[in-house]
Amino acid sequence: MNKITLSVLAMVSMLGGAFASAAQLPSDLEWISNADEPIFASENAQFGGTFRTYLQSFPQTFRIVGPDSNGSFRQWLLDSRPNLVRRHPITYKWIPELADEWAYGNDNKSIYFRLNPKAQWSDGKPITVDDFKFALQLMRSKDIIAPWYNNYYTEQVDSVTEIDKHTIVIKSVQPKNREDLMTTLYDIQPRPAHFYKPKVDKNNDGVDDNFVRLYNFKAEPSSGPYYVDKVKKGKSIRFKHVGKDWWGYSNKYYKNRYNVEKINIKVIRDQDIAQKHFEKGDLDAFGLVMPSLWHDKSNSKPYQNGYINKFWGFNQLPQGSGGVWVNTAKPHLNDLNVRKGIAHAIDFDGMIEKVLRGDYMRKPNGLGVGHGEYTNSEIKADKFDPQLAAEYFSQAGFEKIGTDGIRVNSKGERLSFAITYSATAHTPRVAYLKEQAKEAGLELTLNLVDGSSAFKYVLEKKHELSFHNMGTSYIPQYWEYFHSDNANKTQTNNFTNFSSPALDQLIMSYRIEFDVEKKRAISREIQQVVADANVIIPGYMVPYVREGYWRWLKVPNQPMTKLTEAMFDPIGISTFWIDDNVKKETKSAMKKGKVFDAVTIIDESYKL
Repeated sequence: MNKITLSVLAMVSMLGGAFASAAQLPSDLEWISNADEPIFASENAQFGGTFRTYLQSFPQTFRIVGPDSNGSFRQWLLDSRPNLVRRHPITYKWIPELADEWAYGNDNKSIYFRLNPKAQWSDGKPITVDDFKFALQLMRSKDIIAPWYNNYYTEQVDSVTEIDKHTIVIKSVQPKNREDLMTTLYDIQPRPAHFYKPKVDKNNDGVDDNFVRLYNFKAEPSSGPYYVDKVKKGKSIRFKHVGKDWWGYSNKYYKNRYNVEKINIKVIRDQDIAQKHFEKGDLDAFGLVMPSLWHDKSNSKPYQNGYINKFWGFNQLPQGSGGVWVNTAKPHLNDLNVRKGIAHAIDFDGMIEKVLRGDYMRKPNGLGVGHGEYTNSEIKADKFDPQLAAEYFSQAGFEKIGTDGIRVNSKGERLSFAITYSATAHTPRVAYLKEQAKEAGLELTLNLVDGSSAFKYVLEKKHELSFHNMGTSYIPQYWEYFHSDNANKTQTNNFTNFSSPALDQLIMSYRIEFDVEKKRAISREIQQVVADANVIIPGYMVPYVREGYWRWLKVPNQPMTKLTEAMFDPIGISTFWIDDNVKKETKSAMKKGKVFDAVTIIDESYKL
């Protein structure tokens, strides 16, 4: 190449004009927008009003990554914020969010995204290509103290490269089929580079050395419709809508969603007290998933008088991993016979029938269901069988039964484990498991840890048994839960501390497998290995939402989608709205003693 050519290229590069873009953008790309999928919001929706809800504990951080960030409040900071694309909640096709359109590269590693030029942060700054590049930089930094993200964004994501002002290409480390490729890359959310300008950066990675402490309660600007507006530490958090001119409303799939102007979140630590606040009209909606709430506690005067309505809607959400997680790093729980015994001593089926009114369903597989052919449908949950459990416990050395009915081994150690859970409302469920386990000579002690502290407790691997469920993606992931890179380390999701070289190999093969059928077969094999290890005792699943709501909340004529997790979640799919006239009418009626017809909506459109 001669000097004249080099000079021309250098000039073009500096100018960053159309010629430079065309030179870098493949000419044979097929751009996709999926702009004709069905709308799931209502044109009748009204903008405005304040939605009032609650959390049972104040978040331990406002960071979206790093220590203590993986608690329940994280969804408030991320769920309403756009990804590049997202699955349509009915058809499952990818639809635009931050990207108006996208195209797959011929290398099976790259996806090109054209960004919505109107996209901006809640502080008015434009969302730029640099924000996507910084997101990768941030997630790779050791300063965030998040090994899972460090690993994922290094081993899975190769690069984020600017094509022009509004076009990027994101590249995977490994070649993948299109579905896997998009699943790997679609949710790389931008991070506001202008907000995270480092003051101290000795390792020169673009991230402040004191990131964890510096940003612990400093919420970043939002790319979504809501941003953190006002905080009373330990008491309340208020989110505020960017406004009717939010850039997202230029996207047809965002129109008539996120309709409330403000979201007030109170900290109410006790669910029963929260319910009283709700029935007084201080909260707008309240979850009624629990059978005792739906069947027994939602028949008070406000319901009878038609001030509060009831909603039951079925969904088809994939179900994540969970039930009872067994920490194999704790004494005796590394013994397979002990774990098999526990699996047969835990009576989930009885709990569902007797405590939960038969409303819930038993999860057949500890690693979840609803992932199509990725799910091993041959796996069935172990049945409650105290005699079989006792045989396994005896094989593990717990042959004798103490005077209190609990088994002991030759050293005099009792067969006793603490089961950690996070909600007072779950105490009757865990207490039932405790009583039934005694039939096999197993003692379960109840370890209630409040709210977000419970997840921190489990992340730090302090638990013996943990009673909790996890979310899931459309395509299941296993590395975070079972690869040895995450075992016996805090702040990872390997809650069981279980791993093996053979399982590691399967997980890595699953990660890089290009052929969809082979990948599904590996998934089923991984699930079988985990089931055989008895490290997750399958719990229950709830394929629906149930909520009480004041009659001024309105929903579309077709309320549910397949992926609706909560009907009155202002940061989820969020298609409801507040009718201010109905609110005034209801308040007036309550003062005058006027009543309305009681209303219960049941939407079975997506009932399995």
